Amino acid sequence: MEQHYKLYRVRELADNDDDFILALAQTFVEEVAVDAERLKKAVADKNYHEAYQAAHKMKPTIDLFELGVLNTLIEVQDWGKFTKTDQDITEQLNIVITAVDNALAELKSDFNL
Repeated sequence: MEQHYKLYRVRELADNDDDFILALAQTFVEEVAVDAERLKKAVADKNYHEAYQAAHKMKPTIDLFELGVLNTLIEVQDWGKFTKTDQDITEQLNIVITAVDNALAELKSDFNL
C-alpha cells in the first residue's frame, strides 16, 4: 500500500473520512486513466492544445496523490501550451504514464476498485 502514491494529503483533505478517501481514490481511477489515454493520444498526434488540456487537468490529482511526477507532467503540459515543435516529449510522457499506471494498479488493489 502506498508505494506508487501517497495518501497523506488525501487524508488531510478528507479529514480522515474513509468514505471520502475512497471516493477520491475512485475518482482518481476513473478520471486519471481516461486523461492519461487522452494525453498519450494527443502527444502521439502532436495535438499540442489537447496535450496541454489533458496534462493541465491531471495536475491537481497527480499532485494530491503525490505520484512524484508533477514537474515532469508540467513539462508535458508546457510542451503543448507553448507548441514546442522542436522538442521530443516522449521520455517525459513515458515517465508520467508509468507513474500513473503504477498508481492506478495499486489504488485498484488497495481499495478493491
